[in-house]
Amino acid sequence: MRSKKAKKARAETIGQILDELYPTTPVPLDHKDAYTLLVAVLLSAQCTDKRVNMVTPDLFALADNPHDMARQPVDKIQHTIRSCGLAPTKAKNILALSHILVDEFDGEVPGTLKELTKLPGVGRKTAQVVLSQWFDVPSFPVDTHIHRLAERWGLSNAKNVRQTEDDLRELFDESTWNARHLQIIFYGREYCPARGHDLETCVICRQIEAGEL
Repeated sequence: MRSKKAKKARAETIGQILDELYPTTPVPLDHKDAYTLLVAVLLSAQCTDKRVNMVTPDLFALADNPHDMARQPVDKIQHTIRSCGLAPTKAKNILALSHILVDEFDGEVPGTLKELTKLPGVGRKTAQVVLSQWFDVPSFPVDTHIHRLAERWGLSNAKNVRQTEDDLRELFDESTWNARHLQIIFYGREYCPARGHDLETCVICRQIEAGEL
């Protein structure tokens, strides 16, 4: 097992590689404000970003703020997002959280982890994406893809995403967290997939395999 110092050195080098490949980290989900980002991230569970971006134009044409969304029948919301996975549950959660935002937050999306995770359908990862990408609060959202890469790269041997998040927070500087989680996702999709992984194109794994990292 690598020492914490060795892991931190590896993380620093990985960070440099990611910074070179992805100097900018645009949010892959189309949105215009905190509410539309929150809904888009909620929809992305078990659904690709590409699919979410195909669905949200019609959804946000129907209602792009909690006041208007709260007036929609749940069946209409579900029909609009039907091509996303878990559409019935997501429709109920979108409607319910919209009511809460209107009733308890004057229609505004709260900017704290505690408040966000109390909203229906909003878990720790979803809340952190909103905090990091809209409110610019240092956060390290970890999904199953980041969890997989952290293990593959020897940065964490955690059994769950929460533990992996703690490990990555320790290894990467806080100032990099908001960009780093997106960079890891981008890199995983482009160079380090779960299947069809090719060391020739994956510089991070190639260097690790060669003992250079």
